[in-house]
Amino acid sequence: FRTLLENSMMSLAKSFFPLTAYMKKDPEFGAFWQIIYDEFLETKRLLLKIAGHNELMENYPDGKASIDIRERIVLPLLTIQQYALLRINELNKEQKPDLDLIQTYEKIVTRSLFGNTNASRNSA
Repeated sequence: FRTLLENSMMSLAKSFFPLTAYMKKDPEFGAFWQIIYDEFLETKRLLLKIAGHNELMENYPDGKASIDIRERIVLPLLTIQQYALLRINELNKEQKPDLDLIQTYEKIVTRSLFGNTNASRNSA
């Protein structure tokens, strides 16, 4: 049970909702984003209460530091990837989309995905 709680705390510690907060205003996905965010907050509250902690992973400073370092690598990659995906969507809505530019943005998405996958492996 303790391992389940610790793994859950580690997963929550890796969450970064400010990156996707713009989605809460999206007419199609806003309500879904809000459900996920509310569940995150409630899960965090309950995990901290059950563990008697004030913050996630407070008994594992090395693991927490590892996540913090990894997040400094991952966040710029996620931001680049998110921007490229938004641009692809915008270009695809145009009457005559620039296919070369779309292909360039698709390459950016793929490359940033490789970096994110490597950096996000559960090594903490």
